[in-house]
Parts: sequence; structure tokens; C-alpha cells
Amino acid sequence: MKLKRVGAPVPSPDGKWVVFDCVDVDLEANTRISHLWIVPASGGESRRLNPTPNHEERPRFSPDGKRLIWTSKATDPTQIWMCDFDSGSGVLVGKPHRVTNLSTGADGGIWSPDGKNIVFVSAVYPDCKDDACNKQRNDELKKSKIKAKIFSRLFYRHWSAFTEFKRSHLFVQSADAVAAGLWPASPASSPSPSTRATGERLQEARDLTPGDHDVPPFNLGGQDMYAISPDSQEVAYTSNIDEVEATSTNDEIFVVPIDVGHASGLPTTNSQAGGSRYPKPKKISTSPGADTTPLYSPNGKSLAWRSQARAGFEADKWRLLVQDRQLAKTRDLTEKFDRSVGSFAWKPDSTALLFAAEDHGGAPIFGVSLGTEPSRPVGGGAPELQADDLVFGGDMLFFTRTSARAPNEIWRMDSTSKNELATYSLDSALKRVTHMNDALLSQIDMQPLEPFTFKGANDEEVQGFMVKPSGFDPNRKYPLKFLIHGGPQGAWGNEWTYRWNAELFAATGNYVVVMINFHGSTGYGQKFTDSISGDWGGKPYVDLMKGLDYMEKTYGFIDKNREAALGASYGGYMANWILGHTNRFKCIVSHDGMFNTESAYGTTEELWFPEWEFHGPPWKNRELYQKFSPHLFADKFKTPTLVVHGQNDYRLDVSEGFQLFTTLQRLKIPSKFLYFPDEGHWVLKPQNSQLWYKTVNDWVDQWCK
Repeated sequence: MKLKRVGAPVPSPDGKWVVFDCVDVDLEANTRISHLWIVPASGGESRRLNPTPNHEERPRFSPDGKRLIWTSKATDPTQIWMCDFDSGSGVLVGKPHRVTNLSTGADGGIWSPDGKNIVFVSAVYPDCKDDACNKQRNDELKKSKIKAKIFSRLFYRHWSAFTEFKRSHLFVQSADAVAAGLWPASPASSPSPSTRATGERLQEARDLTPGDHDVPPFNLGGQDMYAISPDSQEVAYTSNIDEVEATSTNDEIFVVPIDVGHASGLPTTNSQAGGSRYPKPKKISTSPGADTTPLYSPNGKSLAWRSQARAGFEADKWRLLVQDRQLAKTRDLTEKFDRSVGSFAWKPDSTALLFAAEDHGGAPIFGVSLGTEPSRPVGGGAPELQADDLVFGGDMLFFTRTSARAPNEIWRMDSTSKNELATYSLDSALKRVTHMNDALLSQIDMQPLEPFTFKGANDEEVQGFMVKPSGFDPNRKYPLKFLIHGGPQGAWGNEWTYRWNAELFAATGNYVVVMINFHGSTGYGQKFTDSISGDWGGKPYVDLMKGLDYMEKTYGFIDKNREAALGASYGGYMANWILGHTNRFKCIVSHDGMFNTESAYGTTEELWFPEWEFHGPPWKNRELYQKFSPHLFADKFKTPTLVVHGQNDYRLDVSEGFQLFTTLQRLKIPSKFLYFPDEGHWVLKPQNSQLWYKTVNDWVDQWCK
């Protein structure tokens, strides 16, 4: 909890500085607060940029580097703030002032390249025509003594919250008006058109994407799903316009003029419901699967984005597509590259892109020039390099890097040439920029992540990882914690996590920790990932058991009589499956797992997921649902089990946990339920997280020590 959680790098346009947000956890206060920090791009000492107690995140430099915007919780709801920036000294100049004033709040601000506008996100009622309507609706909802809700369609809830049928929209705001101090400062006042000294009427914050759809769609973080063209005339964004979003992954890329009010001669007042007054967005993607994260080339000639070919499958390979904007011709740059593209960035000269991609437990950086195949990994191969959040600052590539023994820090990769992609391939080009956690980590003894391989299902090679406890003695016998990852299309690897930390599991009670990337895991090719769909209790279970057999046979320090299986999400499903298929474990921990496949279908929100994994809804393919439903094997349950579930988990409803616990209790199997009324699929609140680790580890100790 004392570790600082470093966010994505934001280099200044002149290449001198990197600004980033960083989360501090206060365990006693049970809070997580983000602050803005700055560090020289060459590396050195990091310092607070804006020493306020407010929660502040998502800093972004103006194109000339003279101003900085960020999202702040200084007001409720959150708004975007701005301040002048002195690049010579790396400090904010003057008093920060608020940019946005919508009653629905603002987040996700980006600058137009000409520095005149700021585009941001706000969740609004799509049938409201102005902010006054949104404010009235919100106020009525807060004041009403009736808490009942009426649903007439899906999604009525998503992930961990009820939607209230608001929609995320992109808004545009004049930055010049803000810089001139022309917007009202009071949160209680409504934004109104202001006037320059010349008498020119300035525009309000204006809805660029009116309508009953989300822009951008729901996402769990990562690269922005919208961008502004280098000439500042156009916004590319991601949206899903399918009629039933709960069954569709078909996000699409659209483009729309940014200055629609001035360009069309129409009034500049906001119109959320009156979309017909503005030019209709143009859809430029054609894939039936998801298309997302558009990014313009610096020269403005091309637009790149990530795309999936298959509809309804959230774990399909992410391809890197590039469209020639003049010819409207789109190419797949990664057609022969059998890995999924993650975070990506254009080279400053627009000749190539660099991107991170999962590979055998790592996420090295690859490069691809326009019209060529992706290169070998640059800057270190898997699993040594785990990179994300790629962004260029001048000729330097900045990114976050993590490992099993350390959380995110910011690194950079230097180039010696503007034109040759190969110049990025030298490991010596990697340079550390931040050192936010060095002092604390130097006091902690952690063992390295050790990879191993074995023959799994179908006699195919499967990879796993082992973490030994600190002070490891090969002559001792150690109990084992067998961790099972979620997804199921996910993977264990050389990365830090605060929720299922292998180093902490090893250190708490001196355990050997083993993790298997079974069939269905990512980073081993799309065929390997695809192999779990329709076979949840098949090949993955075989891999897990064969992997454990291999570890017991290969490493004499593992005590096979003291082993515990622990998993969450799909890992929780597999823990439940193990309950009915083997008694080799002394105890089990099942966190947010699927217990009854049919009831899980009816209580989840993203219906494309079970319909892909089980080849349709239950009434069309009941045999497969029943074949792999753990609850139908309850007559074989014997292992003591800890059940964990959160009330606000709408991916796998809390009823799945209740069903499992009820079954265990009825069978008189030693069991316990850790229930969180205020958590969703993940346990995020600091004190809840501490309780989670203590309860889980105490349960394992009870049966394995």
C-alpha cells in the first residue's frame, strides 16, 4: 500500500520534461488519491508539480508546451483545469483555473494541435438539448425519495454500476476563451457565450457526438479511443451503434468535423439531442469485430487503429490497421504477425509505428514500417520487457515498464536516426526515467519470476511461472499456492499486480507460487487463445493438472501434500470445476467465479461473452452449458473452500457466489464466504484489499501449514 502507482508518461513538446499522475494509497483513511508529478526527460528526481490535496490526473500539454490541462476533483463533479507552464524551470505559473463547467462533469481532455480547442468526455442524458436539462435531471434523481428503476432495454447495468441510461459524449471547448478568463468560475453558474474585445461571439462547450450512443464506449483504461487530426479540423472516435450493445463487440471508427458550428454557419450553442443540425459522422471502419483507439500520423496523411476481425469475440487478435486518408484505402500491417497489438505510437516522421504486444509472459516493443511486416522485438525480448503506454516526445519513445518485482516506472528508448527503425533495437537505448519506488523496494527481498515449460493437452507445449519465497532453501519442503488466472483469455507474466500479487503470496507464510498459462491464454498465438472457447473444463484443466504434476516431479522442495488452488473470474470458475474433479488440493479459494453456467448467462451484462464461449445462449446450446457447469458436479465436492464475491459485480453476479456457498454448506464441507457489499469484480478499496489478502492467506494457512 505504500508503493506509488505511476501512470502514463506525458512528455512536453520540447522534450525536456515528462509529467505523469501517480496514486498514493492512504490505508488508514481508506483512500486512493492521484497527484501530478514531473521529472526531467533525461531522468532524475521526480517532484510534485501541483502540490494540492485534490485528486488530479490525466495531464496533457498544449501543443506549444506553454499550458497544461488535467482532470481534477477540486469540484464535484470532476472538471478539467488549466495552468500556464514554464518549460525552463518545469513549474506551473500563476493560479490554475477551471476549463469546463458542465453539470455532468468532464474528463479525458485532449488539445487540438493548433491549441485552440480542448476535446473532452462527459456523460449526459442523450435526449437533453442543453446542460440545464442535464442538471435538472440529475437534481431530480438525487432528490427523489423513490429509488426504483424502470428498465426497457439492455444495458441497464454494466461492470459495477447501473447506467441510468446516460451516454458518454465528446465535447469541444474553446481553449482561447478559457485562457482569456472569459468563462464563469463558479460551479453553480451555467456556462454562457462570452465576448472578446472585438465583439466576436465565443462558443460554449459543444457536443460533437449527439445521440443515443456512447463515445467512447465503456473501457477499462488504456490508450484514448479518440484523437484529433494534425490540422485540427477533424475528430476520429470509437463508438458502437449496434441496436443491442449487450450482444455486440462491433465498435467502429467514425470521423466528424471538429469546428462544425463555424464551418457550417450554424449557431454554436450546444445541441445534444438535435444532432441533425450538424454534419453526420462518417464511419470509416468496416470490420464486423471491434475497431478502436484511432491515432493520426503526425503528417496527417494516415489514420491507424486497432481492429478485430471476428464479431462477438472480445479476445480476437488485435490487428494494426492504417488508412490512407486521401485514398480511403485501409491496410492490415500485422496480417502475418500472430500476436495482439497493444499500446502503439507513430514515429515522428510518420514512416512507422512502434507497439507493445504480449508474448510468452512479456510485452516487448515491436516496430512496423508502412508496407512491411513487423520487426523483431526492439529494446529487449520477452519476458524481460513488459511495456505499455507508448508515446513519443521528440525522437524519444516513452513508456511504462513493470515486472513481477516492481510496479510501473517510466522508461524511454532513444533513437539515433529519424529514418531507420532498426536503430531502436539496441537494448542499450533503454533508459530509466523515474525511480518512484526504489527506496521502498530496496528494503524488500523478492525472488525472480522463473519460467518453465511442459507438455500439456494434446501434447502441446505450455508455459508456466514459479515464484519462490524469500530466504528460499532448496533442502526444505514448501507448501504451494497454485494461482489460476482469469479471462479466460488472459495470462500470467512478468508484471506487477496489486490484486493477485505472486510475490506477496509467496512471502506470506513461505509458499512456492506456481502459475500456468493454460490453453486459452494470450501471448502464444491466436490458435492457442481460441482453443478454450467451447472447452472451458477441457484442455485448460488438463494443462493445470499436467503442469502441477510436472512441478511436483521436477522440484523436490514442493510438498505435494500441502497445496492450495486459488482463482478469480475464470480462475474462480476453474476453482469450482476443480472442486468437482479432483481432491488433490487441501483447500480452494474461489473468487467471483461462475458456478452455474445458465444462471450466470441470465445475470451477466456483456452477453457476447457467454454466447461466444458457449456457442450461443442456453436455450440453443444447453448441452454445452451443462457439460461444463460446476454446479452439476456438486456430488463430488469434498475440498474446504473459501468463497469471495462482491455485491456490485455485474460481470459475474454475486448470486454465483451465494449458490456455491449454499451448496458447500448444505454438503457440510468446511467453507467460508468473504462478502463485499461495496466492491465489484475487483477488490479496490485499500482496507478491503488488506482484508482480502489476510482472509485468503489465513484460509490457506489453516489447511496447508
